[in-house]
Amino acid sequence: MTSDHSTTVSSVLELRQVSCSYETGRPAVQDISFAAKEGEILCLLGPSGCGKTTILRAIAGFEPVRSGQIFLSGQLVSSQEVMTPTENRRIGMVFQEYALFPHLRVQDNIAFGLSQLTRSLRAARVQEMLRLTGLEGFERRYPHELSGGQQQRVALARALVQNPVVLLLDEPFSNLDPDMAGRMRQELHDLLRRTKTTTVLVTHDHDEAFAMADRIAVLNQGRLEQFDTPEMMYHLPATPFVADFVGQADFIPGTVSQGMVQTELGEFPDTLECQDGTTVVVMIRPDDIHLVPTEGARSRVLSRQFRGSENLYTVSLPSGQIVHSSQGSTSVYQAGTTMEIRVLATHTVLFRQPNPTP
Repeated sequence: MTSDHSTTVSSVLELRQVSCSYETGRPAVQDISFAAKEGEILCLLGPSGCGKTTILRAIAGFEPVRSGQIFLSGQLVSSQEVMTPTENRRIGMVFQEYALFPHLRVQDNIAFGLSQLTRSLRAARVQEMLRLTGLEGFERRYPHELSGGQQQRVALARALVQNPVVLLLDEPFSNLDPDMAGRMRQELHDLLRRTKTTTVLVTHDHDEAFAMADRIAVLNQGRLEQFDTPEMMYHLPATPFVADFVGQADFIPGTVSQGMVQTELGEFPDTLECQDGTTVVVMIRPDDIHLVPTEGARSRVLSRQFRGSENLYTVSLPSGQIVHSSQGSTSVYQAGTTMEIRVLATHTVLFRQPNPTP
């Protein structure tokens, strides 16, 4: 029990077996548990409708919990019995639409929640935020006079000026074009690091999650499938869903025999310690598969996708099983080229259940 309490105290945010329901009574999220340490950037990752935004709203106090508990800085703020109002949680939020006040200039948008401060202190805090977010010189402009990226910075400055315990970001890059989104991700990451702001970011884009997060919670149909670092998530996914969601994955069937898994692509160690004769699937990433053009080989290239720094090949094995291979951008092979396939996997990831149909 004592270790449980210390976890709460050392974590800025903690969810313990949190469940929320839709108005129909159908569960939106079930038994969600994770914690964020001070200054940590967490990402809630998953497809549309998996419960990411419901969790964010529950942390903010917009959504009641049906069961479980939410703690902020060691204080219980949500449970079946407790519902601390949003304004008393010291939460910062940036929504997809930014929700700026169109009739207020940039400096007044940022200062909006600081009415309790003296005028000079308020001006100093706003100036500091303008500097941190690179908005100096824009303070007298109205939102409609700003680009999408600048509007987002104003929304961030308005959230951060309050010194929130936790900053919540709901798909903050979804309104930006890919180049701008990439730049803003880097800027935001640097800003959150400089301000040591504990952050929870919602996204359905695994590249965004990998670029931003210290740890990622992957959600599927309202349940937490894995909570881990981006590297562990990619190399050692806990479920086939996670494997497929955080990057391209192929699943090769195999049979266990004497501590090894026999597959069409060769032998792999049996990391699950199964009985002989057990059927499993081996997860293979495109960067694990190396192609060697070989006359008379029985695997062949079906197609090539040029991706700038790499080519992604779709290859058919003799059985008809499809696998993918990423090769350097200068390795160009035509459809129909016969290939010998070499697997150089850093980790062997096995799953007992067959690969779900895509």
